Amino acid sequence: MKRQVAFFLVLYFRSVLGQASYSVPEELPRGSLVGNIAQDLGLDVKRLKSGKARIYTGDSAGYIELNKERGALLIKDGIDREAVCRQTTPCALHFQIILENPMEFYSITVEITDINDNPPTFEKNEVSFKISESAVIGAKFALDRAIDLDVGKNGLQKYELKPTDNFILNRESQADGTEKVEMVLQKPLDRENDESISLVLTAFDGGEPQMSGTIRIFITVLDANDNAPVFTQSTYTATVFENAQEGSVITSVTASDADYGTNGKITYSITNSLDQAHVLFQINEDTGEIQLTGKIDYESAKNYHINIRASDEGGLTDSCKVKVEVIDTNDNNPTINIMSKSNVISENSAPNTVVAMMNVQDPDSNDNGKVRCFINDNTPLTIMSASNNFYSLVTDSELDRETASEYNITVTCSDEGVPSLSSSVTLTLQISDVNDNAPVFERSSYEAYIVENNTPGLSIFTVKATDADWNQNARVSYILEDSSVNGVPVSSYVSVSADGGVIHAVRSFDYEQIKDFQFRVKAQDGGSPPLSSNVTVKILIQDQNDNPPQVLYPVQTGGSMVAEMVPRSADVGYLVTKVVAVDVDSGQNAWLSYKLQKATDRALFEVGLQNGEIRTIRQVTDKDAVKQRLSVIVEDNGQPSRSATVIVNVAVADSFPEVLSEFTDFTHDKEYNDNLTFYLVLALAVVSFLFITCLVVIISVKVYRWRQSRILYHSNLPVIPYYPPRYSDTLGTGTLQHVYNYEVCRTTDSRKSDCKFGRAGSQNVLIMEPGSTGTMQRMQSEKSILDEPDSPLEQKPPNNDWRFTQGQRPGPSGPHMPYGTHIRWTSKNGTRATGGPEVAMGTGPWPQPPTEAEQLQALMAAANEVSEATATLGPGTMGLSTRYSPQFTLQHVPDYRQNVYIPGSTATLTSNPQQQQATAQQATQQALPPPQASAQPEPPKAAQTPASKKKSTKKEKK
Repeated sequence: MKRQVAFFLVLYFRSVLGQASYSVPEELPRGSLVGNIAQDLGLDVKRLKSGKARIYTGDSAGYIELNKERGALLIKDGIDREAVCRQTTPCALHFQIILENPMEFYSITVEITDINDNPPTFEKNEVSFKISESAVIGAKFALDRAIDLDVGKNGLQKYELKPTDNFILNRESQADGTEKVEMVLQKPLDRENDESISLVLTAFDGGEPQMSGTIRIFITVLDANDNAPVFTQSTYTATVFENAQEGSVITSVTASDADYGTNGKITYSITNSLDQAHVLFQINEDTGEIQLTGKIDYESAKNYHINIRASDEGGLTDSCKVKVEVIDTNDNNPTINIMSKSNVISENSAPNTVVAMMNVQDPDSNDNGKVRCFINDNTPLTIMSASNNFYSLVTDSELDRETASEYNITVTCSDEGVPSLSSSVTLTLQISDVNDNAPVFERSSYEAYIVENNTPGLSIFTVKATDADWNQNARVSYILEDSSVNGVPVSSYVSVSADGGVIHAVRSFDYEQIKDFQFRVKAQDGGSPPLSSNVTVKILIQDQNDNPPQVLYPVQTGGSMVAEMVPRSADVGYLVTKVVAVDVDSGQNAWLSYKLQKATDRALFEVGLQNGEIRTIRQVTDKDAVKQRLSVIVEDNGQPSRSATVIVNVAVADSFPEVLSEFTDFTHDKEYNDNLTFYLVLALAVVSFLFITCLVVIISVKVYRWRQSRILYHSNLPVIPYYPPRYSDTLGTGTLQHVYNYEVCRTTDSRKSDCKFGRAGSQNVLIMEPGSTGTMQRMQSEKSILDEPDSPLEQKPPNNDWRFTQGQRPGPSGPHMPYGTHIRWTSKNGTRATGGPEVAMGTGPWPQPPTEAEQLQALMAAANEVSEATATLGPGTMGLSTRYSPQFTLQHVPDYRQNVYIPGSTATLTSNPQQQQATAQQATQQALPPPQASAQPEPPKAAQTPASKKKSTKKEKK
């Protein structure tokens, strides 16, 4: 196999055009090697794979395939040169090899060489002639030429006529390269000897092996016709438009015969030809007029050669040739073939990026085949001619997906014919997104309002940012930037939801502490790398009426009395004093108004609504009381409004001693004790209920323990139950529960008392006299020692002379009484009366379980306690009697109508000042450690009432 390779490279823009030529014989088997295209083009086999190399053949059939593994061109289907090119020489296949990334293409030409695979053939197997015997020597008779589809030496080479008695064969070459084959009479015919003659014409080619074809010739010898038809021209020319209709007359030929009669009648016929002209044209046998019988196409054949035969009745013939030129018309639209294209391109692609490559073909000729291409406007692309009939579609400017995410590009190619024909193809190009746009907030800054005292987690408002990018690049997340407000991280004030941008309050805001603050929120997209933008958010806190007015003057003190003096000579409108108040709220919530709520004499004073000035509204008289008490209420203008009340004491007198004597009197006005009486009765009722409940529980426990002791009555030693440390605290055998602590406060100028709750059991101190400072300090020091876990007081072992003292006995007056009462009042000299700590402080619990001797001593002490309890109810023995004596009666319950008895304490409150003083002295004596043999003082006896008499009667009966 002979192979020729021609290679040349042309670089134009970004596409590479190279050409390679090969030559292979026809009829090679499938898979035969055409050539190593990778080697010939200088390409790597890997490049063929990565570039997705493929063969582009256009509209022609694919006879060649590309083996990317070997980089070779192989025969795909058997190639018949005669079917592909007919008589055209040289015969070649043209196709392109396309590569991508980057886009390249190469033009390949494969020449198909002919082999001797077709014998010469005649259209007919036999032909007949009628020849007059008068035919002269040298007369010529045209024969049908043989057709051999092969070319070159494999084509028709010679003829052979047998026998050659009367005729010899004559071959004559014509101007168009064809041959005319004729029989030439070399010996006169004699009808009398041979009425008919049979000859064989054989055509031979020059191939190896040699092939041939035959035709039989039958000659009928006629009588004398000695003149043959003669054409006026040996060659005729004619033209025809390719779009001519069937039946159109092309031209006409004329022949003449000198004979007369039937021997002079001429008949015209068309002999066969290679270009199939006898199929497309026909001739009128009588007139010689040539007509078009089929459709002709300039692109298929540009001219036709028609062989015309003229024969008379005597069998004489003549021949001529008619050359028909086909005139091209613009009847073909340009054909656009997309060789390679990209459907998606990134928006950051550089200019002159190749988007598509295409091949445009127009089979018309001259101007009808000249093509120009263009694309529609408003696209960032342009079309450029890479080479003859090859075009590239490239970008000519920067792309922006946010402006246009898709382009429909219409490529239109038109020829220069008249009228012009065009074709178009539409390509869809999508622009892929890159993260080139940062999120943009809807506003340059935000302001939001929130009312103070909000609920934590409340949604304040929402910030919104949009991103012009697409998909993940447009997904916006919101982030609270780190900053501080008054030294506190802003994250402790607000939070931002990452997805929705909703700002929530983390804490409850107070307008009085912070009125506004600002922070920055960052919106960040999900691109890589991410882009972000910031916005400032200002939160304004709105005031709420959550603060009552605060009175600055007059100052309210708990231990001293402040009074304003008004002379009895004061006129109407005399300024007594001015109530000064402020409200930390703002706006109308801080607008204050003053009203007189209660007064001793409402007709004497008035209060300014706006300024709080207290003035007289009439002349002061001698009948007016010296001590005037005004209750002024201060209200703000909020919704709902809040208020504060201040007590203003006014002394109507001309001298200070008169005022002093009036305000130090212990008589109290009945009109001020309404609330005090109610709260005091309520407190006493609660305390009594709890006291009785505790008594019932203690009696039940004692009865149960007494029954248990009866069971063990006959044992050798008495059984004393062991109480663990802190017995009085853990079992709660006192008269009150642990969680309550009472403080009763009394002053010399008021019957109102205040009750305070929540003191710890370790703070149960009864203060009776102002001179007990040293005792208080000693009590606190003892208390700290007892509370320490390693205190020597708790670790000291008991001695043999251990006894229960009055302060050491269990019960409400025991060492760790979990309940206490604070009683304080202000005497005339302004000092507080306090008592010694021993009233509330006893010894600690047992450090370890007692021995049998100690249990015996405790039993004896308990018997002594029972005997004392039956005689009288001494101070501090209430809890002990209920604990060790099951015979507890209600005869010791004090009468609450005259005396106030606090359970667990030795103090008794009474309205008699002398009795209060005696009680204080008694409490002071009890605060000191009493001697062992000293007698216990009796508590003050309450006055007999019907209720107490009934209780005494019941006790005597028991």
